[in-house]
Amino acid sequence: MSGSLLARSFGILELLAGERHGLGLKALSDRLGTPVGSMHRLLGDLIELRYVRQDQWTDRYHLTTRLLSLGYRHLAATGVVDVAQPLLDRLSEESGELARLAVVDGEDLTWVAKAQGARSGLRYDPDMGQNARLFCTGSGHAWLATLDDEEAVRIVTHQGFGKLTENGPNAPRTIRALLDRLAKARKRGYATVVDSGALGTAALAAAVVDTSSQQTLGVISIAGPSVRLTESRMNELAPALLAAARDLAATGQASSYLVGRRLVREKSTRAVRS
Repeated sequence: MSGSLLARSFGILELLAGERHGLGLKALSDRLGTPVGSMHRLLGDLIELRYVRQDQWTDRYHLTTRLLSLGYRHLAATGVVDVAQPLLDRLSEESGELARLAVVDGEDLTWVAKAQGARSGLRYDPDMGQNARLFCTGSGHAWLATLDDEEAVRIVTHQGFGKLTENGPNAPRTIRALLDRLAKARKRGYATVVDSGALGTAALAAAVVDTSSQQTLGVISIAGPSVRLTESRMNELAPALLAAARDLAATGQASSYLVGRRLVREKSTRAVRS
């Protein structure tokens, strides 16, 4: 991996973020194309800064929670979670399932807040801070449906479709299949998926659209086990989901924060294309 020390350091962090059991020095060196000696020095700096730790038994390197802490501190400072949380709490209570908020961050959609409505039995409760797989999740479809087909395809192609085993059996496997899903989401005003992001799960999601600029700011979703969150149940919950999306878009503090992120994304995109 070529580039500046900063770029290589972030490359290490991004790679380790997807490795639950960590990686050894040689594996990191090979996968990032960095000489072992240089990789060892970079890891030493990241350990000193407390972003990475080394397991004393396996010698593997792992991320610490420092990045996660910084992210949540930033979200707390913006107030977006405080604004969204009551809406998510209400939605989770009404649905009895998991309600989440994702925000557009560059060409990623990142889940930043949630409320769990399931009190017993099966529960779907993934960690926050993850990026949505755009081509196969309800949140991804809801956001992509607000874009034109060309832009949606470009973003999904850049993120990739991943391995067949990483998603559910109903995940779209071709561009045509994805565009058909997005067309249905546009027609309904919200997206639904069943056994797509993962086997045994279902979700419905609606875009949060700024009332003045008509820009898409983020996505609110309801997700849960597909045995409970059936098609008829999702149709019943759709009005409450759409109302929550409208309420969040109309809330000034959250709207200002999300619009700011969207404008930064658009400015960066224009700069890269020019």
